[in-house]
Amino acid sequence: MLQMEVVGVRVEMPTNQPIVLLKETSGDRYLPIWIGMTEATAIALAQAEEPPPRPLTHDLFRDVLEALGVRLRTVNIVALRDGIFFADLVFSNGVEVSARPSDSIALALRTGATIYASEDVIQEAGVSMPDDQEDEVEKFREFLDKITPEDFGRAG
Repeated sequence: MLQMEVVGVRVEMPTNQPIVLLKETSGDRYLPIWIGMTEATAIALAQAEEPPPRPLTHDLFRDVLEALGVRLRTVNIVALRDGIFFADLVFSNGVEVSARPSDSIALALRTGATIYASEDVIQEAGVSMPDDQEDEVEKFREFLDKITPEDFGRAG
């Protein structure tokens, strides 16, 4: 398993399909995962560290885990089958639960859990970006700094 970091979320044009972009912490490969608008908003809010006026589902899940004394240790993106990514949530009590990567990432950002992806998934869906293309990633990061969660709710 390779440790990943969340670069951010963007909306692919012209389809208006959100993508969460992960990057190897010790490498030059990126993993784009197409997600839903609700999850994109949840991830963007967590990255912006803007608490919503009322807890969203991922906030509620974090609070329930805390109340039960259980910690989310890791999120593992474990498979890609027929274009669909699969993840496992690994908890401090040893329990593992299958989940969508988008929900898993939103929860990991709220709990500080580490995100990993299997080498097989990275080999199949990852994209290498050499140093000379890092400026494109920097442009993407700048875009993410300017986008707000409200941008995900607009009709295209």
